[in-house]
Amino acid sequence: MSRSSYFGTTAAPDFPEGLAWLNTQRPIRMEELKGKIVILDFWTYC
Repeated sequence: MSRSSYFGTTAAPDFPEGLAWLNTQRPIRMEELKGKIVILDFWTYC
């Protein structure tokens, strides 16, 4: 039996309430993203 490459992973936490959202009409819930491809774009000003 082969082990999955995802063995031991945990689910992503829900987003905290009160965040400022851009480019969306309402806050996004993790349930809405299940089964979809999600691209995270992290950026900062240095």
